[in-house]
This record gives sequence, C-alpha cells and structure tokens, in this order.
Amino acid sequence: MQITDKSAVRIHYTLTNSHGEALDSSRGEAPMAYLHGADNIISGLEAALTGKSAGDCLTVSIEPEQAYGLVDEDMQQTISKSMFDGMAIEVGMQFHADVSHGSGVITIVAINGDDVMIDGNHPLAGETLVFDVEVIDVRPATADELAHGHIHGPDCQH
Repeated sequence: MQITDKSAVRIHYTLTNSHGEALDSSRGEAPMAYLHGADNIISGLEAALTGKSAGDCLTVSIEPEQAYGLVDEDMQQTISKSMFDGMAIEVGMQFHADVSHGSGVITIVAINGDDVMIDGNHPLAGETLVFDVEVIDVRPATADELAHGHIHGPDCQH
C-alpha cells in the first residue's frame, strides 16, 4: 500500500541539520506513527513520503519554509529578569507561555544582568533539516483515528 492521505504510517528516522549534526532519531526505539494528511508531521517530510510504501528508504533535505519556518524576529524580545519571580534561570531553559500565535514554548537565549532575551521561535526555525527515513508500514487509518486526527497505539490516552 502506498502512503496517501488517511494512511496510518510508521517510520524510523534519523534527523540531522545541514551540517550533519544529529538532532533526533527513532532508531533503537519504537517507530514513529502518524496520520498522513493530518498535519501530524512537518509538511516537507509529509510531501516526501507521499506515494512511498513499506520498505522504502529515502533521504530528504527540507528547507525551513517546509519545516519549522524562518526565524521571526518579532518572536524574540528582551524582558526583565524580575518576570521570573526570583527563579534561578539559565540560557537554554524553556517555558510554556502565551505567545502571539497562542500557547507556545519560549527559550532563554541570553542573560545580561537584569535583561533576559527570550525566543518564541521553534528551536529548529531557520534550519534546513535532513531526514533519513525508512517506511516500516502503511495501513488505512481507522474511523476513530481519522476522527481524532492521530494514530492510536499502546500509549494513546483515548
């Protein structure tokens, strides 16, 4: 069966940036499952997987516009350290917060005295991503999976 919209797909992947630095991998763990056509994965990877079948392997380079977007400087700002109510903070810490597009994650990218620079961009925004993918299996999604917009499996909370 080929991957089309409404397919339940399981893949193994290794993700690197354009410099070859490893960022993430499912190898050695359970394959990642997703519902094709439901925006469960980045659009560039979904497009590259369309039409593939179980057993297919591919390496695909995905530009930022088809991954996590370009860096939006409006999502970077400097705030006062007092906004953290005396909490010990350090560069790299991440927090859930309300941002301009709804709930999101902010990352502390710099601390200079009482000034804290935060960034609401996805940590991989602006990155060209390289996926090495193996399609493990493809099947039609169930009615429940289609209704819920994701694949059901052993860790599903439905």
